[in-house]
Amino acid sequence: MDKITAPFCPACHRPGHEGLCHDCEKWEKTNPGLLERNVAAFSYNQFNKDLVARWKYRGDYVLADAYKEHLQNVWLASGFKGKLVLSVPLSSKRLEERGFNQSEAISYALEEEPFSVFERSHSEKQSKMGRKDRMQSENPFRLLHPVSDPVVIVDDIYTTGRTVRHMASLLKEQGCPSVSSFTIFR
Repeated sequence: MDKITAPFCPACHRPGHEGLCHDCEKWEKTNPGLLERNVAAFSYNQFNKDLVARWKYRGDYVLADAYKEHLQNVWLASGFKGKLVLSVPLSSKRLEERGFNQSEAISYALEEEPFSVFERSHSEKQSKMGRKDRMQSENPFRLLHPVSDPVVIVDDIYTTGRTVRHMASLLKEQGCPSVSSFTIFR
């Protein structure tokens, strides 16, 4: 399953990097301090891509159990325990298609209660977008109420970091002191 081990980018957990990766250097130039860091458990290799396709898109919900023990270990080592855990919302259409919210499923696997403070408009699937389109996408989220505590956004995959940064920008604009993220894959 290819667990992420050192070296990795300290900001996004991209495997194989000592120091900031090129993407994180660019993010820090354009949006400094927006996201404290992302912690991920596994590399998003072909094996894991196939598992995600079965889990997320074909509704094989119990596959998440294959990751649970290691996810919990990485979660505890991350220092995020005790922070407010936020889920990434799905549009009503996407939720109906999948039958579950993968972000909430991960939170429950971590034995954390996810909080929903965002609403999402329906938009094109991120998995169907290329890198350039993801980076230029409009913010599909709306913050329903401000959060005054440090938070961790839990999601399945950190690809470009755009999803969590869309959410982080709204949180920070409304006074959230610290935003990090935790993902299964990087």
